[in-house]
Amino acid sequence: MESAAAGKDVNKMRISRAEYKCMSRFMEQLTPTRQCMKILKVQFPNLSPSTLLSIFSQEYQKRMKRSMARHHAPDVVKWYYQRYRSEAETRPTAPLLLELANEVDLSPALLARMIVECFMEEREASVPSRHVINNMLREPCFIPDPLLAKHVEQCTVNDCCYGPLVDCIKHAIGLEHEEILRDELRERNLSFLDENQLRAKGYDKTPDIILEVPIAVEDHIVHWIESKASFGDDHSHHTYLNEQFWSYCNRFGPGLVIYWYGFISELDCQRDRGILLNDRFPSDITTLCQRASRL
Repeated sequence: MESAAAGKDVNKMRISRAEYKCMSRFMEQLTPTRQCMKILKVQFPNLSPSTLLSIFSQEYQKRMKRSMARHHAPDVVKWYYQRYRSEAETRPTAPLLLELANEVDLSPALLARMIVECFMEEREASVPSRHVINNMLREPCFIPDPLLAKHVEQCTVNDCCYGPLVDCIKHAIGLEHEEILRDELRERNLSFLDENQLRAKGYDKTPDIILEVPIAVEDHIVHWIESKASFGDDHSHHTYLNEQFWSYCNRFGPGLVIYWYGFISELDCQRDRGILLNDRFPSDITTLCQRASRL
C-alpha cells in the first residue's frame, strides 16, 4: 500500500468507465503478489501506484467473492490441506502455500487461513474460534508448528489484497487521509466537527466531517465531507451511496465525497441530488463570508 502522500500524485486520477473495464479485463490474469504492481505500472503509466493498487485490490476481491464457494467446498478444503501436509514433508523449504495459492487462483492469505483452521481442528479435535485463528494469522509465532508458521508468514507478506498486514495498512492509510482532510480545513480556517466529536454528541452514523458553516464548491453547497482512501468504482460507490451517502444527504444536506485515489468519471452524476465527487481537496472553495462580500 502507498502512503497518504501518494494521494497528491499528479498522475491521472479520474478514468472513464470504458477505460476501467479495459483495466479490469487485464487484471483478471494477475495474482495478488507484490510483483504484479510492477506489471501494472508498466501497463498503465498514467495512473499513480496507489490508484493502481486500489483498483487491483477491489477487482481481485470481486474475483475471490465469485469463486469463494468453490474454494470452501469441504472436499476442496480437505484436498488443499492434504496437499500442503504431503508437500511439507518432501519440500519443506519451498514456498508451498504461495505456490498452491497461485495454482488454484486463490488469495495466499485466504488459503493460509483455511490451512491453519484445518491444522488446528486436526490438532485440537474441535473447530477453533475465529479469535484464535485471527491471532495466529496476525502473529504466526503462535502457530504450534514452526514450518506452517513460516509458510503462513510468507502468505501474509506477499499478499497485497488480503490478510492482517493489508488490513493494518489500509486502516492506517484511511486515518492518514482523514488527518490530511482536517489539515486542509484548518489551513482555510473552516469550522468543523469530525467523526469523533459527532459521536461524543450522540450521533451514530455520520460522515467524517460536518462543516459548522457550509461552503460552496463549484457552485454546489457542501455541508459535510466524506474521505475515502480508495478508488471509486461502480460497485463500491453504489454500496456507499446506499449505506452512507444518501442517509448523510437526508440528515445533513448536500455534501462532498473525496476519493483520494480517483474514481470513474461517470459516477459524478448526482450533484443535483446533493453528492459531489472529487479526487482531492477542492481549491475553488467559496466561504459564506466571501459570498456575502460579493453581494
